Amino acid sequence: MPVGLTQDAGWEIGVSRTLRQPPQAVWEFITGPEGVALWLGAEGPLPTEKGAPYRTADGTEGEIRSYRPGDRVRLTYGPSTVQVAVTPGSSEDRAVLRFHQERLASAEEREERRTHWKAVMDRVAAELG
Repeated sequence: MPVGLTQDAGWEIGVSRTLRQPPQAVWEFITGPEGVALWLGAEGPLPTEKGAPYRTADGTEGEIRSYRPGDRVRLTYGPSTVQVAVTPGSSEDRAVLRFHQERLASAEEREERRTHWKAVMDRVAAELG
């Protein structure tokens, strides 16, 4: 089976980076209005209730699948699913941020989303310093 192709979730991609910020600071940014606008393209803070709908500036619609404060959020993004997770890094002042997207249609879409998530990660890192 090719890299990135799963038996039950189609094509998937994951991007992660260790940031020089405490996990709580990364979580607050990612789920706050500035962070949500940056990685999701939606206005306002991220909804926290399971099943809550959202809509991005480009018209993509989805809903929250799960929300664990300080840890991770899963949501639908059109026909795919995105998970954003923040975990402690190697010290108190570091956190690992992960973006994972599954149920992608093809290897080409997987590469497109890899490029997208890497650019998002660069912007998040720049914003958080």
